[in-house]
Amino acid sequence: MGRRCWRRRALAAACLGAALLLLLLLLGAAARALLPESGNKALGSGWLGGKKRSPLQMLYDLDQGSSSALAEVHRQRRNLLRRACSRHTRRQRLLQPEDLRHVLVDDAHGLLYCYVPKVACTNWKRVLLALRGPGAADPQAIPAHQAHAPGRLPSLADFSPAEINRRLRAYLTFLFVREPFERLASAYRNKFARPYSAAFQRLYGTRIVRRLRPRAHPDALARGHDVRFAEFLAYLLDPRTRRDEPFNEHWERAHALCHPCRLRYDVVGKFETLAEDAAFVLGLVGAPGLRFPAPPPRAKAASAASQDLARRLFQDISPFYQRRLFDLYKMDFLLFNYSAPSYLRLH
Repeated sequence: MGRRCWRRRALAAACLGAALLLLLLLLGAAARALLPESGNKALGSGWLGGKKRSPLQMLYDLDQGSSSALAEVHRQRRNLLRRACSRHTRRQRLLQPEDLRHVLVDDAHGLLYCYVPKVACTNWKRVLLALRGPGAADPQAIPAHQAHAPGRLPSLADFSPAEINRRLRAYLTFLFVREPFERLASAYRNKFARPYSAAFQRLYGTRIVRRLRPRAHPDALARGHDVRFAEFLAYLLDPRTRRDEPFNEHWERAHALCHPCRLRYDVVGKFETLAEDAAFVLGLVGAPGLRFPAPPPRAKAASAASQDLARRLFQDISPFYQRRLFDLYKMDFLLFNYSAPSYLRLH
């Protein structure tokens, strides 16, 4: 009897903690909406020493004044996101601290960045590390493995609910997104069609081959190096995949990583306008001289061909599976104002 009572009390405590986090998140968003300048100035004065305006205050000034065309674009994106959230979301589960693991924190500059893999997140992590370093460090000089090293950049999930709420009220919160199927095609190419992803292929490719390929060759079962795109999509659509564990971050939906209907994002950047949107964020930070890493020529060519890559990969996928996959990623299309690709056969 005592053990059962203890379990009930533990469950009640866990639920209360989750409810407290949700309440603090909602109060933080409401406070920002009602007190966009004066309330945030008081909170931000500690970490900026009161010597300059925070990025969130800079954005507020742009919204109140004669803003640039780019500032107007971002205002419209924020409004579209909020309208889409109110239109397409109903009851949602309580956020746990672990749900904030992808939101990185820069206390020195008042930034919260939710990273989405395959949307220039390596370069954004480099920029955040460069901002922390002395002088005007070159983000491009930071190796990719260092940018992704655990613990290099703190996560919002590492803080208490009260500290989470304080940062959500005072900091500029931003994310970058990408047309969902182009991101998915990029993830497949990078993780399953490149020889340098052998470790990833052994982890996920062997699982896909073992589950979906009858009479698979022993080499494929051992290495997982030749997963076909149709097999990859079948793996995503298989109910067992998400029942066994959450999606890997490289193909998890952006809204599931960043929770844009629960967290208030000030800037919604897009991969398709990466250079302009990155410069806009860095201008708000007060670091316009810090250059966002420019992609190498080969990467630029690959980016220009990303839509063509997705079109070629999906052309052999049946309309039935195209529809199911679109339904799986539909919220990303709706929330971030992407149209269904013209190459899909959804009707």
